[in-house]
Amino acid sequence: MFQKILIANRGEIACRVIATARRMGIATVAVYSDADAGAQHVSLADEAVRIGPAPVAESYLMGEAIIAAALRAGAEAIHPGYGFLSENPGFVEAVEAAGLVFIGPPASAIRAMGLKDAAKRLMEGAGVPVVPGYHGEDQDSARLAREAAAIGYPVLIKARAGGGGKGMRLVETPADFPAALESAAREAQASFGDPACLIEKYITSPRHIEVQVFADAHGTTVHLFERDCSLQRRHQKVIEEAPAPGMTEEVRAAMTRAAVEAARAIGYRGAGTVEFIADGSGALRPDGFWFMEMNTRLQVEHPVSEAITGLDFVELQLRVAAGEPLPFAQDDLRIDGWAFEARLYAEDAARGFLPATGTLSHLSFPPATTFRRGPVRVDAGVCAGDAITPWYDPMIAKVIVHGPDRASALALLGQSLDATRIAGSTTNRAFLAALSRHPGVRAGCVDTGLIARDLDALTAPPPCPPEAMALAGIAALGLLDPAVGADPWDSVTGWRGWSVAQCFVTLDHGGDLRALTVDLLGHRRFRVSDGSETATLVLLDADDKAIRFETDGLIRTAHVAQGTEGLTVFLDGQPHGFHLVLPQGEAGHAHSGDAILAPMPGLVTRLHAAPAAEVVRGAPLLVLEAMKMEHVLTAPRDGRIAEVLVAEGEQVSDGALLVRFEAVDG
Repeated sequence: MFQKILIANRGEIACRVIATARRMGIATVAVYSDADAGAQHVSLADEAVRIGPAPVAESYLMGEAIIAAALRAGAEAIHPGYGFLSENPGFVEAVEAAGLVFIGPPASAIRAMGLKDAAKRLMEGAGVPVVPGYHGEDQDSARLAREAAAIGYPVLIKARAGGGGKGMRLVETPADFPAALESAAREAQASFGDPACLIEKYITSPRHIEVQVFADAHGTTVHLFERDCSLQRRHQKVIEEAPAPGMTEEVRAAMTRAAVEAARAIGYRGAGTVEFIADGSGALRPDGFWFMEMNTRLQVEHPVSEAITGLDFVELQLRVAAGEPLPFAQDDLRIDGWAFEARLYAEDAARGFLPATGTLSHLSFPPATTFRRGPVRVDAGVCAGDAITPWYDPMIAKVIVHGPDRASALALLGQSLDATRIAGSTTNRAFLAALSRHPGVRAGCVDTGLIARDLDALTAPPPCPPEAMALAGIAALGLLDPAVGADPWDSVTGWRGWSVAQCFVTLDHGGDLRALTVDLLGHRRFRVSDGSETATLVLLDADDKAIRFETDGLIRTAHVAQGTEGLTVFLDGQPHGFHLVLPQGEAGHAHSGDAILAPMPGLVTRLHAAPAAEVVRGAPLLVLEAMKMEHVLTAPRDGRIAEVLVAEGEQVSDGALLVRFEAVDG
């Protein structure tokens, strides 16, 4: 067995490999870019080597630098993780030429499956069923249009290189084909440096089912059952499960046999996944699935297969790469229960799943194992305080659950997502939770078009309940601190002898300004109103972990996270974000509302105001970071800006003049 390995990757998968290596007593070497100097995988590894600046082309794709780092650190082997160089046959050959071991398949196997058209021709020769289509070399647009017509619409245009849904277009009619082909080829060239495309028959109600395979250097090739990855958006997987719903023993035998034959046909070694498209318009059939492609690496969704088999796939990779035989035969393997994985991303599902950035000011998960089997498992490469940058994939974590049957595992997934709390960046957590409760998903009626059909319902923002608004107002005013003891005089904040004390605060909730009146009723009782909704709360207990409160005779629990981006109230599994809007200073100026003064010392983080700009009352002018929160300063009236006296990144003092308006005559 190896004494030391280098992981040629970052984030969650690098942390995953480090965890197994540590359990096996193997030392690890991480590589990192300038953007990742403080990343989790760097701190977890025994050693770390800088390989370049933030762009991947100058760091994680620099094969020569990675090999040099491995040699310098005395590593014996390189684990590629997934993505980056994991399916680059030239990198494999360079690793082996340097006298190192590549923890993955041989370069010949990667090369055989690297181009989809060549792989499909190879699979046809091995007797593996292939989707009807054109996989030829002639890329003349007229030829491709004729082939599409012969196949019959709808058809799918697919880039022959790469993956992840890039260079893929669904075409419904001949009139749409030329533009779709041009777009797919352009995207393929930009993503993979290869514009060539293939044309396939589009399967109505397609299901994406893949088979995990493993092979050693001693002639043993086995499958570790199937996964269903049909829940996708833009051809990218969202929630995966194992085994596949509706799978029969007859279909499983046919599909896994085809997967094993595919691996044997290319002399495979290590972990790999053979992906099939299946006809999901009815029950699965032995003649109703076709080969799509083979991923010659470990998959992102491998934990669901680990859950139902009880095996550690990274350990198996390491043992096979070290020359050991697989420690089991096909007949030794059994399916135990059901598992799901949800990919938690920093992205805005309601805006077309646009990637998001930000600093994770709050990040907490339900009790879970990490990088090993458990009822709830959370694999993450980030922690609270880390930044999601535009440089890399915005994955935050994978939430994996395992139960005795599909219904209980799916319910556990929803509960685990509800218990996940993130502030500081927009995420797809609420979307994933809604998807886990979708009637079709619960019934096992899944196909690759489900999310697109019901996207509006799955991404609808939850209403903000009055209790969340009230807690946000109380927190913004600093009134959440618990009493020291039972004596009411231990907490006299806002106490009045003859009347109810009142505080006022304005909060911005997604562009909706809420002017709140907070009545302090004594004994940690509050009445909060925005003029249309009112909530009366009694705070029973509050600490870093939870806030217990009573309203209308019902005791409930919430969480409040405060950071530079504002504050977030987590209630009933939903996050509700708020920004504090401060009243503008006016003293010392001839006309009310002619100036914006800094209400406290702080840092100008964003500037929306510009000289001579016409603004309306309430328009955001700048954002001031102070007291670990961002405060939105808005226009006190309609008017024209005369001067902007600060710049982004400038530290200002309390009372400093920030923006001056043109005076109003009269």
